[in-house]
Amino acid sequence: MPHEPQTAWRADFWAPVASFRDPLFPGLSHGLPLPPPSTVRGLLAAATGEPSESVPLGMAAWSEGNGVDAEKYHPIAADGSNPAVSGRVRAGKGGMTIRDRPFLTHVHLSVWLPGADGDRIARALRRPRWPLRLGRSQDIVHPLRLRPSTLRPAEEAVVDHALAPAGGHDVPSATLHRMAASVSTDRLTTAWADFLWCDAPTGHRPVRNAYQDEKGQAVWLLSP
Repeated sequence: MPHEPQTAWRADFWAPVASFRDPLFPGLSHGLPLPPPSTVRGLLAAATGEPSESVPLGMAAWSEGNGVDAEKYHPIAADGSNPAVSGRVRAGKGGMTIRDRPFLTHVHLSVWLPGADGDRIARALRRPRWPLRLGRSQDIVHPLRLRPSTLRPAEEAVVDHALAPAGGHDVPSATLHRMAASVSTDRLTTAWADFLWCDAPTGHRPVRNAYQDEKGQAVWLLSP
């Protein structure tokens, strides 16, 4: 269990639409109900202009709705037999196809950034180097608030939609998701981890290895 309080920054974001495809289902458009930590790290790297942001962070996320859209895919043949022209490939076997794409609407994201790295990223969020996106290039995210926060060790806190490591709490309604914690800059290596997440408010619950902020929200600092 953490023993000392930590100073941090809390950054709140909102996206009208976002989509997080689960790469553990190849060939299928299975969507995640929240952004994986790797996506949030990409958002922070866009703000700072760094190739990656391998810093501890806490996060909580939820959406107000969801749906399924029809989306065109233009896969490029590895042997060059069906090259892309203006971003499109011919229809047919191995060519252009249409698949369902799950999406979320009105996505809310809160990120806690402790220590000196938190100070650095908070400064960058006031004037981002690159446009802030949450997943795909068209999924623009809007910064809402940026404020200092104090994280204190807790044995009980409001879990709600906080992302916790496996074993972080015993809320019965929580679901276990295997998601990308980070992705290497060359995109060849992905670090995977199991996380607990609740899709509905939970109230105060016993927690393990967690902090709570000044509003009683549980925060787990996740490593890449």
